[in-house]
Amino acid sequence: MTPEQIAALPKVVLHDHLDGGLRPSTVAELAARTGHRLPVDDPAELGDWFYAQANSGSLVAYLATFEHTLAVMQDAEGLARVAREAVLDLAADGVVYAEERFAPEQHQRGGLSLQQVVDAVRAGVTEGEAEARAAGREIRMNLLLCAMRHTDRAEEIAELALAHRDRGVAGFDIAGPEAGFPAQGMGATFARLRAARFPVTVHAGEAAGAESVDEAVEVGALRIGHGVRLVEDLHDDGAGGTRLGRLAHWVRDRRIALEVCPTSNLQTGAARSIATHPVTRLHRLGFAVTINTDNRLQSRTSLTAELHHLVQDAGWDIDDLYAVTVTAARHAFAHHDEREDLIRRVIEPGFTTPGRLHP
Repeated sequence: MTPEQIAALPKVVLHDHLDGGLRPSTVAELAARTGHRLPVDDPAELGDWFYAQANSGSLVAYLATFEHTLAVMQDAEGLARVAREAVLDLAADGVVYAEERFAPEQHQRGGLSLQQVVDAVRAGVTEGEAEARAAGREIRMNLLLCAMRHTDRAEEIAELALAHRDRGVAGFDIAGPEAGFPAQGMGATFARLRAARFPVTVHAGEAAGAESVDEAVEVGALRIGHGVRLVEDLHDDGAGGTRLGRLAHWVRDRRIALEVCPTSNLQTGAARSIATHPVTRLHRLGFAVTINTDNRLQSRTSLTAELHHLVQDAGWDIDDLYAVTVTAARHAFAHHDEREDLIRRVIEPGFTTPGRLHP
């Protein structure tokens, strides 16, 4: 399977960060407009710089890259442009449904209110969807609002998400440092969201271990952002097979989806190679695995690239790609009838059209 064949397939991404997917040229242009100083000005060299920093093996260096993307996303014009281009770039990669996440509290340095931040992003998404449609590419994008674990604004962000329910915002997430900031610390916020029957995903099981996944499950996460360290609860059964621990059974049995981001996991040290990445083992054991991009700029990746790496290095085939695509669609924070329509009308024909690969 070639990258071109995979690019032609309809795809679904559930874990993609708005501030991690900017075009290098956009970062350069917005920085020039706002007066923000970049490490290098040439867009091609800037793209190389982001990728090199993210691959340096230093979490500090990796996180420092976001200071430059966030710096150019502090006004409505910049936010709308970045959101519009995210839609167009994902659509060009064959993504037909996307959930884009961002933390509104990180875009207020220029004086925007939380409401203005969301309004700007929504405007950009609407424009991008219309432009993609005019170009013959169907894509729908919903937004996920993130609260940061290490700040004290979860209630505000939850209220904001609920206010935009059914108006472009489909879910709530928490991000930031796992260690020292347990999900239970936002227990009241999660209780409120459960009472409102509002979908929740939680970053967990990347920087911290399986206990972080357990905390996410406890607060009611319907999906786990990353979640790869759930493999710590998989054990040798003594007969060449695998015995699942209580948490692993619960996650698999309840079909709590894992939003796995293979390339990003290599950069942050959650995995050593694509060939040995835990995602293949989890997928083969029947967990609800989805494949995602995380930060397309820092990882210099696309969903096509992520899937091709798995085909090339981990032995995946068309059946695996079809399975994770349908799993992602069925775990999207959209209504059941919308998800099934997407599968029936777009995904299944896209995998079975004559001249393309077949599931």
